[in-house]
Amino acid sequence: MTRRPNPLPLPDERPSDPAPWRRHLPALSAAAAGIQQASDDWDAVSDSLCDVDGWPLDQQGYADGKVKREAEAWKHAEVFLDHGPEVLAGVRSAASGPDYVQGPVSDDLRRLRGIDTVLERARQLRHEWDQVMVLMEASQPGSLQLYQQQAEEHRNAEGRHYADELSYQGPALVRAAEYLADRVGAGPPTQDARTRAALTRTTPDAPGLPPVPPAVPSTASPPALGRSR
Repeated sequence: MTRRPNPLPLPDERPSDPAPWRRHLPALSAAAAGIQQASDDWDAVSDSLCDVDGWPLDQQGYADGKVKREAEAWKHAEVFLDHGPEVLAGVRSAASGPDYVQGPVSDDLRRLRGIDTVLERARQLRHEWDQVMVLMEASQPGSLQLYQQQAEEHRNAEGRHYADELSYQGPALVRAAEYLADRVGAGPPTQDARTRAALTRTTPDAPGLPPVPPAVPSTASPPALGRSR
Protein backbone atom coordinates (compact mmCIF):
# COMPACT_ATOMS: atom_id res chain seq x y z
CA MET A 1 0.00 0.00 0.00
CA THR A 2 1.26 3.47 -0.88
CA ARG A 3 1.69 5.56 2.22
CA ARG A 4 1.18 9.30 2.27
CA PRO A 5 4.55 11.08 2.26
CA ASN A 6 5.66 12.90 5.34
CA PRO A 7 5.06 16.67 5.47
CA LEU A 8 7.55 18.78 3.60
CA PRO A 9 10.76 19.43 5.57
CA LEU A 10 10.77 22.76 7.34
CA PRO A 11 13.67 25.15 7.72
CA ASP A 12 15.07 25.63 11.20
CA GLU A 13 13.21 28.10 13.35
CA ARG A 14 15.00 31.24 14.34
CA PRO A 15 15.82 30.85 18.05
CA SER A 16 14.07 34.04 19.04
CA ASP A 17 11.25 33.95 16.53
CA PRO A 18 8.05 34.78 18.48
CA ALA A 19 5.91 33.47 15.59
CA PRO A 20 7.03 29.86 15.03
CA TRP A 21 4.24 29.31 12.53
CA ARG A 22 6.22 31.55 10.16
CA ARG A 23 8.29 28.48 9.21
CA HIS A 24 5.29 26.97 7.39
CA LEU A 25 4.91 29.85 4.94
CA PRO A 26 7.30 28.69 2.18
CA ALA A 27 5.52 25.33 2.00
CA LEU A 28 2.08 26.96 1.85
CA SER A 29 3.16 29.48 -0.76
CA ALA A 30 4.60 26.74 -2.96
CA ALA A 31 1.47 24.60 -2.52
CA ALA A 32 -0.89 27.39 -3.57
CA ALA A 33 1.25 28.05 -6.64
CA GLY A 34 1.30 24.33 -7.42
CA ILE A 35 -2.48 24.05 -7.38
CA GLN A 36 -2.79 27.04 -9.69
CA GLN A 37 -0.12 25.66 -12.02
CA ALA A 38 -1.91 22.33 -12.28
CA SER A 39 -5.09 24.15 -13.28
CA ASP A 40 -3.27 26.40 -15.76
CA ASP A 41 -1.49 23.46 -17.38
CA TRP A 42 -4.81 21.68 -17.89
CA ASP A 43 -6.53 24.79 -19.24
CA ALA A 44 -3.71 25.21 -21.74
CA VAL A 45 -4.41 21.85 -23.38
CA SER A 46 -8.02 20.95 -22.58
CA ASP A 47 -9.57 23.00 -25.38
CA SER A 48 -7.33 21.32 -27.94
CA LEU A 49 -8.76 17.96 -26.87
CA CYS A 50 -12.34 19.02 -27.64
CA ASP A 51 -14.38 19.86 -30.71
CA VAL A 52 -15.99 23.24 -31.36
CA ASP A 53 -18.95 22.28 -29.16
CA GLY A 54 -16.71 21.40 -26.23
CA TRP A 55 -17.03 17.60 -26.51
CA PRO A 56 -13.83 15.57 -26.05
CA LEU A 57 -12.36 14.25 -29.30
CA ASP A 58 -10.40 11.61 -27.42
CA GLN A 59 -12.40 10.40 -24.43
CA GLN A 60 -9.53 8.46 -22.88
CA GLY A 61 -6.95 11.18 -23.43
CA TYR A 62 -9.27 13.79 -21.96
CA ALA A 63 -10.04 11.61 -18.94
CA ASP A 64 -6.35 10.90 -18.37
CA GLY A 65 -5.60 14.62 -18.45
CA LYS A 66 -8.22 15.34 -15.82
CA VAL A 67 -6.94 12.53 -13.61
CA LYS A 68 -3.41 13.94 -13.80
CA ARG A 69 -4.60 17.48 -13.03
CA GLU A 70 -6.66 16.34 -10.04
CA ALA A 71 -3.85 14.20 -8.62
CA GLU A 72 -1.40 17.09 -8.81
CA ALA A 73 -3.85 19.52 -7.20
CA TRP A 74 -4.66 17.15 -4.33
CA LYS A 75 -0.96 16.58 -3.63
CA HIS A 76 -0.58 20.30 -2.99
CA ALA A 77 -3.87 20.54 -1.07
CA GLU A 78 -2.50 18.02 1.43
CA VAL A 79 0.31 20.45 2.21
CA PHE A 80 -2.33 22.84 3.54
CA LEU A 81 -3.68 20.10 5.80
CA ASP A 82 -0.20 19.56 7.26
CA HIS A 83 0.89 23.20 7.60
CA GLY A 84 -2.19 25.42 7.32
CA PRO A 85 -3.98 25.06 10.69
CA GLU A 86 -1.04 26.34 12.75
CA VAL A 87 -0.60 29.35 10.48
CA LEU A 88 -4.32 30.11 10.50
CA ALA A 89 -4.42 29.98 14.29
CA GLY A 90 -1.41 32.28 14.49
CA VAL A 91 -2.92 34.80 12.08
CA ARG A 92 -6.17 34.95 13.98
CA SER A 93 -4.35 35.34 17.27
CA ALA A 94 -2.24 38.23 15.94
CA ALA A 95 -4.95 40.06 13.99
CA SER A 96 -7.07 42.71 15.68
CA GLY A 97 -10.52 44.01 14.80
CA PRO A 98 -9.28 47.03 12.82
CA ASP A 99 -7.07 44.74 10.71
CA TYR A 100 -10.25 43.26 9.24
CA VAL A 101 -11.71 46.68 8.42
CA GLN A 102 -8.85 48.45 6.70
CA GLY A 103 -5.14 48.12 6.29
CA PRO A 104 -2.65 46.18 4.17
CA VAL A 105 -4.21 42.75 4.75
CA SER A 106 -7.87 43.56 5.41
CA ASP A 107 -8.98 42.01 2.11
CA ASP A 108 -6.86 38.94 2.76
CA LEU A 109 -8.27 38.46 6.25
CA ARG A 110 -11.83 38.69 4.97
CA ARG A 111 -10.97 36.26 2.19
CA LEU A 112 -10.16 33.65 4.83
CA ARG A 113 -13.79 33.33 5.87
CA GLY A 114 -14.77 29.72 5.29
CA ILE A 115 -11.24 28.35 5.05
CA ASP A 116 -11.94 26.35 8.23
CA THR A 117 -14.67 24.46 6.41
CA VAL A 118 -12.45 23.83 3.39
CA LEU A 119 -9.63 22.45 5.54
CA GLU A 120 -11.94 20.34 7.68
CA ARG A 121 -13.74 18.73 4.75
CA ALA A 122 -10.46 18.08 2.97
CA ARG A 123 -9.15 16.51 6.17
CA GLN A 124 -12.23 14.28 6.38
CA LEU A 125 -11.73 13.24 2.77
CA ARG A 126 -8.14 12.25 3.49
CA HIS A 127 -9.20 10.36 6.60
CA GLU A 128 -11.85 8.44 4.68
CA TRP A 129 -9.31 7.48 2.03
CA ASP A 130 -6.88 6.27 4.72
CA GLN A 131 -9.63 4.08 6.15
CA VAL A 132 -10.42 2.64 2.73
CA MET A 133 -6.75 1.79 2.25
CA VAL A 134 -6.68 -0.03 5.58
CA LEU A 135 -9.69 -2.12 4.57
CA MET A 136 -8.13 -2.91 1.20
CA GLU A 137 -4.97 -4.34 2.75
CA ALA A 138 -6.80 -7.67 3.04
CA SER A 139 -7.34 -7.79 -0.74
CA GLN A 140 -5.32 -9.92 -3.11
CA PRO A 141 -2.20 -8.10 -4.41
CA GLY A 142 -3.49 -7.84 -7.97
CA SER A 143 -6.89 -6.47 -7.04
CA LEU A 144 -5.40 -4.20 -4.35
CA GLN A 145 -3.50 -2.20 -6.95
CA LEU A 146 -6.62 -1.75 -9.08
CA TYR A 147 -8.83 -0.77 -6.14
CA GLN A 148 -6.20 1.59 -4.79
CA GLN A 149 -5.93 3.41 -8.11
CA GLN A 150 -9.71 3.75 -8.32
CA ALA A 151 -9.91 4.99 -4.73
CA GLU A 152 -7.14 7.54 -5.34
CA GLU A 153 -8.85 8.88 -8.46
CA HIS A 154 -12.14 9.20 -6.58
CA ARG A 155 -10.44 11.03 -3.70
CA ASN A 156 -8.59 13.38 -6.03
CA ALA A 157 -11.76 14.17 -7.99
CA GLU A 158 -13.66 14.91 -4.77
CA GLY A 159 -10.75 16.98 -3.48
CA ARG A 160 -10.49 19.16 -6.57
CA HIS A 161 -13.05 21.59 -5.20
CA TYR A 162 -11.10 22.05 -1.97
CA ALA A 163 -7.86 22.46 -3.90
CA ASP A 164 -9.43 25.19 -6.03
CA GLU A 165 -10.59 27.02 -2.90
CA LEU A 166 -7.12 26.77 -1.36
CA SER A 167 -5.48 28.14 -4.50
CA TYR A 168 -7.58 31.28 -3.85
CA GLN A 169 -7.45 31.43 -0.05
CA GLY A 170 -3.92 30.08 0.38
CA PRO A 171 -2.06 33.14 -0.95
CA ALA A 172 -4.27 35.35 1.25
CA LEU A 173 -3.29 33.29 4.29
CA VAL A 174 0.40 33.58 3.44
CA ARG A 175 0.24 37.34 2.87
CA ALA A 176 -1.64 37.93 6.13
CA ALA A 177 0.78 35.70 8.03
CA GLU A 178 3.83 37.46 6.64
CA TYR A 179 2.41 40.84 7.63
CA LEU A 180 1.26 39.84 11.11
CA ALA A 181 4.22 37.65 12.11
CA ASP A 182 6.43 40.62 12.96
CA ARG A 183 3.75 41.93 15.28
CA VAL A 184 3.88 38.85 17.51
CA GLY A 185 5.89 39.44 20.65
CA ALA A 186 5.95 43.20 20.17
CA GLY A 187 4.01 43.73 23.41
CA PRO A 188 0.60 45.31 24.04
CA PRO A 189 -0.34 48.40 22.04
CA THR A 190 0.47 51.77 23.54
CA GLN A 191 -2.19 54.25 24.58
CA ASP A 192 -1.66 56.13 21.31
CA ALA A 193 -2.10 52.91 19.33
CA ARG A 194 -5.30 52.09 21.21
CA THR A 195 -6.58 55.59 20.57
CA ARG A 196 -5.85 55.31 16.85
CA ALA A 197 -7.62 51.97 16.77
CA ALA A 198 -10.67 53.46 18.45
CA LEU A 199 -10.67 56.34 15.97
CA THR A 200 -10.44 53.88 13.11
CA ARG A 201 -13.62 52.26 14.33
CA THR A 202 -15.51 55.52 14.78
CA THR A 203 -14.25 57.98 12.17
CA PRO A 204 -16.85 58.92 9.51
CA ASP A 205 -14.25 58.31 6.79
CA ALA A 206 -13.77 54.67 7.75
CA PRO A 207 -15.36 52.02 5.49
CA GLY A 208 -18.89 51.12 6.46
CA LEU A 209 -17.96 47.74 7.88
CA PRO A 210 -17.84 46.69 11.55
CA PRO A 211 -14.74 44.99 12.91
CA VAL A 212 -14.86 41.37 11.82
CA PRO A 213 -14.10 38.76 14.49
CA PRO A 214 -12.13 35.60 13.66
CA ALA A 215 -14.08 33.53 11.19
CA VAL A 216 -16.41 30.80 12.42
CA PRO A 217 -16.50 27.61 10.34
CA SER A 218 -19.21 27.91 7.75
CA THR A 219 -21.99 25.34 7.57
CA ALA A 220 -22.47 25.81 3.85
CA SER A 221 -20.29 24.30 1.16
CA PRO A 222 -17.98 26.89 -0.42
CA PRO A 223 -18.89 27.83 -3.98
CA ALA A 224 -17.06 25.88 -6.68
CA LEU A 225 -14.35 27.76 -8.55
CA GLY A 226 -12.64 27.36 -11.87
CA ARG A 227 -13.65 25.61 -15.04
CA SER A 228 -16.11 22.79 -15.09
CA ARG A 229 -14.06 20.56 -17.35
